[in-house]
Amino acid sequence: MSTSRDESRAIFDRAIEHTRGLSPATFDQWFGGVQFDDLTDGVLSLRVQNEFVLEWVKTNFLPTITDKIRELTGWSVQVAWTIDQHLEAPIANVPQMPPVRPRSLVVRSSTNPPAAPAPPSAPVAAEPRAPASAPAPLRRPALPDDLNPKHTFATFVVGPSNQLAHAAAIAAAGGGGRRYNPLFICGGTGLGKTHLVHAIAHRVLDERPGARIIYVSAERFTNDFITAIQHHRMDDFRAKYRVHCDLLLVDDIQFLAGREQTQEEFFHTFNALHGLDRQIVVTSDKYPQNLERMEERLVSRFSWGLVADIQAPELETRVAIVRNKAALEGIVLPDDVALYLAQVIRSNVRELEGTLIRLAAKSSLTGRPVDLAFARAEITAATPRAQIMSVEDIQRAVCHHFHLRSIDLTSKDRHKSIAFARHVAMYLCKQRLKVSFPEIGRAFGNRDHTTVMSAVRKIEAQRDTDPQVRAHLEALERKLAGDS
Repeated sequence: MSTSRDESRAIFDRAIEHTRGLSPATFDQWFGGVQFDDLTDGVLSLRVQNEFVLEWVKTNFLPTITDKIRELTGWSVQVAWTIDQHLEAPIANVPQMPPVRPRSLVVRSSTNPPAAPAPPSAPVAAEPRAPASAPAPLRRPALPDDLNPKHTFATFVVGPSNQLAHAAAIAAAGGGGRRYNPLFICGGTGLGKTHLVHAIAHRVLDERPGARIIYVSAERFTNDFITAIQHHRMDDFRAKYRVHCDLLLVDDIQFLAGREQTQEEFFHTFNALHGLDRQIVVTSDKYPQNLERMEERLVSRFSWGLVADIQAPELETRVAIVRNKAALEGIVLPDDVALYLAQVIRSNVRELEGTLIRLAAKSSLTGRPVDLAFARAEITAATPRAQIMSVEDIQRAVCHHFHLRSIDLTSKDRHKSIAFARHVAMYLCKQRLKVSFPEIGRAFGNRDHTTVMSAVRKIEAQRDTDPQVRAHLEALERKLAGDS
């Protein structure tokens, strides 16, 4: 969903009016040093005089403002801040206030605060309006066929597993914050890498309709390169990628593995764009240092800027994702069904959203509501048991195999036999369920995710070197497969 500047401002003003009504005097004093810049695709851009005002506003007013915007638009709202010490004009119709000093933590409230007139040196100017005869603003060009119109920042659900990548993507699109070049986004299949890349393109096109954006997969880049060689058009190819390009977005860079000539060409393309300070964003399913058959000089360059990874989403984020998708598609989704879907489908956002769409389609065909009984029946019938196994199922199987009580795995007991069984259970949860390390840690007595990572790596190493460990794992996997 895109809105015009006037519509965005109207939405923001309604949120401000609502927030100001809760505490007018305090709001007027602190918001005199904040200015509205933009609201696009759920990203609210604000300009603030200093970090102290930023922190106060962020803590005391921002949650109410963003909740109201979310209520009005349905967007998942993120805020991009810009610090501008020369800021003079306040937002909306709030009177100009003197600069706020750090010691002014206690603010006296009044039901009818006196209006503070703007000082002569800093008049509050009304927003300029274009005359009726002014030419029409530059229109955003039609979207390229390979950009999904639904993949915007507004539809991207942010959680601890993807927060860094999301913030870096906003910065890469010019939305505030430090911009890293290149931005290397890595993560497993279906976790949102492509969504973020498309969102960057949409945001840049909204801000600069004339921007020359190239979005390609590594496979497409390779094919373009081969075609240029075959038809003796290398000059055109290089002009397209190195000269007539303001933003280069490359998906699945791992597919350049082993293609030495293509890697050579991409290396020079990268250098040319980086030298011109043109933004480069690359995605991969592996960290740069783990890319196989990739030239070392390319791997080195991928690490020049920021490497931001996306992990499998936590339960709370999965619930938010499925609710957001339901709202976008107009699907009535009860809370217990959203929670059930998030518990059953853990590792892949694409699969989670796809399951919701299938349930909605089946509901439409059969006339049955999407309630918990319907969801359970359909998912159980369509999904192998091994795929819907829970952490509790694995813990139960491990306890039975090692003759332990279920409480032993979540206790603080560090006895060698119990610790080994606990590590095996953690390993099986990661391998079979693909859940995140923090989520596994919570299921095993709220242990830290680093403890889980260490346990998984230890069992992985022992499986390759210790026949006894391998025998335990094989027996448990047969047991779990049989229960499937």
